[in-house]
Amino acid sequence: MSAGAPVFYCCNRCPAYCCSYPRIPIDTDDVNRLAAYLNLPPETVARKFTKKGEVPGEIILRHQPDETYGTVCRFLNLETRRCTVYEGRPAICRTYPGANRCGYYDFLSFERRVQEDPEFIPSTYNQPKR
Repeated sequence: MSAGAPVFYCCNRCPAYCCSYPRIPIDTDDVNRLAAYLNLPPETVARKFTKKGEVPGEIILRHQPDETYGTVCRFLNLETRRCTVYEGRPAICRTYPGANRCGYYDFLSFERRVQEDPEFIPSTYNQPKR
């Protein structure tokens, strides 16, 4: 997305759907950034907050249980629905959605208008794998 392009979404009005993606891939740079932000050794951050993904060599963020979406990123504050490591967040979170529109935000806005409820959250529960 080019700098200065208009943005047609507002993360502050969203219940953090992007944090519910089952796979939030990160890399060594992200682990190091989180480690610096959390003032922890990178090995500790990797052990506590990441796990192996299904794709060979992939590292993903661990999740925590969530009433809204089933599971979400461990760094999401479940009460405020905001990132607890925002300043140190991974690159994928910094660039999401990668365009001037967010498909979920469009969906959310539509449903809230139709339901005539500005707080409505459509059900998109992601069942954890067993």
